[in-house]
Amino acid sequence: MSIHRFIIFCLIFACLPAFAAGQQKMLRWGNGDEPQDLDPQVISGSVEHHLARALFEGLVNNSTDGRSVIPGVAERWDVSEDALTYTFHLRAEAKWSNGEPVTADDFVRSYQRMLSPRLATEYAYMLFLLKGATDYYTGKTKDFSTVGVRAPDVRTLVLTLERPAPFLLGALTHYAWFPVPVSVIEKFGPADAKGSRWTRPGNIVGNGPFVLTEWKQNKVIAVKRSPTYWDRDAVKLDGIEFYPVTQPDNEERMYRARQLDITYDFPPQKIASYKRMPATPLHLDPYCGVYFYRFNTARKPFDDVRVRRALTLAIDRGRLVKFVTRADEQPARTIVPPDVAGYSPAPDAALKEDIAEAQRLLAEAGYPNGAGFPKTDLLYNTQQKHRDVAEALQQMWRKNLGIEIGLYNQEWKVYLDSQKSADFQVQRAGWIADYVDPHVFFDLWRTGGGNNNTNWGDPEYDRLLDAALEAKSQEERYAIYRRMEKILLRDLPIMPIYFYTYARIISPRVKNFRTTFLDNYPWKYVDLDMGAK
Repeated sequence: MSIHRFIIFCLIFACLPAFAAGQQKMLRWGNGDEPQDLDPQVISGSVEHHLARALFEGLVNNSTDGRSVIPGVAERWDVSEDALTYTFHLRAEAKWSNGEPVTADDFVRSYQRMLSPRLATEYAYMLFLLKGATDYYTGKTKDFSTVGVRAPDVRTLVLTLERPAPFLLGALTHYAWFPVPVSVIEKFGPADAKGSRWTRPGNIVGNGPFVLTEWKQNKVIAVKRSPTYWDRDAVKLDGIEFYPVTQPDNEERMYRARQLDITYDFPPQKIASYKRMPATPLHLDPYCGVYFYRFNTARKPFDDVRVRRALTLAIDRGRLVKFVTRADEQPARTIVPPDVAGYSPAPDAALKEDIAEAQRLLAEAGYPNGAGFPKTDLLYNTQQKHRDVAEALQQMWRKNLGIEIGLYNQEWKVYLDSQKSADFQVQRAGWIADYVDPHVFFDLWRTGGGNNNTNWGDPEYDRLLDAALEAKSQEERYAIYRRMEKILLRDLPIMPIYFYTYARIISPRVKNFRTTFLDNYPWKYVDLDMGAK
C-alpha cells in the first residue's frame, strides 16, 4: 500500500465510530476505490455503477434476482410485432431531486448527449442499437431527428431499433441509458463536456432513490433517501456511505470493527478460515464476468499474434484459482462465463494450456527461450488481488518462457485514463456483464468500440456482430456468437484468465440483500436490523 493510501485508511479507521443503537439506518458499503465521476454517461466501472444506481434510475429496474427487469421510470411499455419499436409510458409521479418532473424529452436530450462525439463516452456504443445512432455518433449526420428516439408527449418515449435486440430491456438497466438533467448540466458549462462540476454536492440533480449529501475525495461519499423519488415509501435505508477502500485486508478489519456492513472484496488468504466459521458472514456467489488481460496490439511485441498466443498458453489457470485467488473461480479458456442465458461455447473453441507450443511460438516470433524479448510492463489498478495475480503470472512466464514482465500499478482514475488512451503494453482488466446475454461479451470488441482499447479489430467479426441481431432464433444467434468467439480466440487481443465469483463479507445486520449475478441488487429494498449484533 502506498504511504498516501495508508494514511487515508488510518484516518478513516480511527475516526469512524462503531455502530450504536438509535442511529439512522445508514448502510456502510466498501466501494473498492475512488470513483472517476458520478455522471452516469461518463463512468465505466463497477466502482461507479453502485453510486449511479443510488442517484439515478432508468426506464426499467433490476429485479431482486438480477436476471429480469421490473418497471422503473416507465410504469409499462409496448413492443411492436417486428420487435423494432418500444413505446414506454412514463410515471406521472417520477421527479428529479429538484422537484421537476422527469419527462420523455429528458430521455431524448440525454441520449443526444450520450451520442455526442465530443463527449466521446466509452459506453456510447450501447446506444448504437437505436436506428441511426451510429451515423450520428460517427458524424455521418448531424441531424439527431434521424436517431430512433422521440417523445410524442411528455409521458411517452418511443425507441426505434436498427435491428431486433432481444436483450434490450435488460440493457436498459445499465447506467448508459439513464436520463441526466441536461438543463442542469448546462448551468455548469457545455452539456457535452466531461469533468463538469454538476456532479458535486449541492449541484447534482438525480432521479434515483437517494441524493448526494457528501463527497470527500478518497474518504467517503454519502447519500440520503430522496424525498422526491416516486417509490420513496419502499426505500428502507436512511442513507448509504460508500468507502473507497482498495485493500481487502483493510476492509476485513473495518468490518470486524463494525465500520463496514458490506465489503467490496475479501482477502483470499482468509477465505478458508472464514468458511469454517459457524454462520460465517463470508459469501461466495456467482458473478457474471471474466477477468482478463488486454494486449495493446499496436505496440511491439504484442502486434504479433504469436507472442500474444505464447503468453496465453503458458499460464496455469487452474493453479492460479486454486492457490492465488481461492474464491471458487473457474479458469477462463473462452470469453463468456457459464450460465449466461443458456449460451455455451463451441467445444473446439476453448484455449488449451500448452507450454511446449507457447515456447515454439515465442521462438518462431524471434525470441527463442525468451532471448531478446523487449522490455515489457503489465499495468494493473491498485488492489492487492490484482498484484497477487500479476506476480503469479509473472513467475509462470519467467519459468515457462524465459521472459521478464515488469509490473506497475496506478490508482483507479489514472488507470482508466491509461486504458482509454491505450497507454500500456499489457493491462489487467475485467468485464462484468451489463445485462445477462452473451451479446454483451461480444459487442465489447467491435472495431473502434468505446471499451475495446486493444487497437484490434476484424471486419468479419464486425459483420457477424450485426448479423447476430438479424438471426431468426436464439439458436441461430448463438451459433453466430460461437463463430465470433473463435475469431477472438484465434487473434487473442485479450487473454482470458478466470471467470469471477464474488467474495465479500455481509453483516447479519443487513437484510433483504444478496449478491446477484450482476451485483445490481436494487438499493431501495436493502434494510438494516439496528438491533442485530
